[in-house]
Amino acid sequence: MTIKTFEELKETCIKNNTEIWQTAQLQEAQIHDITVEEFRARVNKTLSAMKEAIKNGMESSVLTNGKMGGFDCAKQKEYYKNNPCIYGKLYEKILCYSLATSEENARMGRIAACPTAGACGIVPSVIISMGEIYNIDNEKLINSLIIAGITGQIISFKVKPSGATAGCQAECGSASAMAAAAMAYLFDCDTDKILNSSALALKNILGLTCDPVRGFVEVPCIKRNPFMALHAASAVEMAKAGIVSVIPIDDIVDAMEQTGALMSSDLKESSRAGLAKTKTAIVMEKACFTKKYYSALKE
Repeated sequence: MTIKTFEELKETCIKNNTEIWQTAQLQEAQIHDITVEEFRARVNKTLSAMKEAIKNGMESSVLTNGKMGGFDCAKQKEYYKNNPCIYGKLYEKILCYSLATSEENARMGRIAACPTAGACGIVPSVIISMGEIYNIDNEKLINSLIIAGITGQIISFKVKPSGATAGCQAECGSASAMAAAAMAYLFDCDTDKILNSSALALKNILGLTCDPVRGFVEVPCIKRNPFMALHAASAVEMAKAGIVSVIPIDDIVDAMEQTGALMSSDLKESSRAGLAKTKTAIVMEKACFTKKYYSALKE
């Protein structure tokens, strides 16, 4: 039977004396009628694609398809050459890697949608940065990605990870919860703290709209990825300290479903309201994008 709630996930882990990643990989192997080893090989392939997207994004400053991005990661990298990040190397890597991946997506490069292309920089930046900073072996990184996966899967049973369905809370919000779960595991947190990390992350993104300027997954999407990745890290820090979400994660998912239903369709990926219809955005819609305009964006 497929696990469809976080309560079921926790109960299964307790019953079988397993960790979340062990429960998840066994379930997925059974669903797809493959061995656990074959499933882990698939996850490793996804992990490799994430690493490749980060590498490509870090090395490029080519404009994105909508011409509104593609240069921010390069700016951030250049800044850090002479200005150490005030929050440390982990923060620096998460920030740069999430920008790199999101910009690579907007260039139509190869990325791993997790859970969507628009939110593709959040989970990879956290997992890969943790691996590099703390010298974590690849098998444990695979475990963390499995945990991120089942977190997103359970959320998606109630709320589809689509901006058109429930706003960006369903995309970047779900991704932040997934990243928080993965990061908590990599910090050797127990099942309760892993689930609580996801709850804290998801709870505080409820109501986030999807209002892309000019209909491209660039503004505010690219910069939103690093914010949501670091949001996940904040959730983990709180959970590690013993701070608990008063509302459990299954209830939070219910609240996200309700919030999405109440949200105007104008704020759900239609570009008919919000940031997409600000004075500046309207001018951008009508503007002829010249070299002068590109230069102004890069400054």
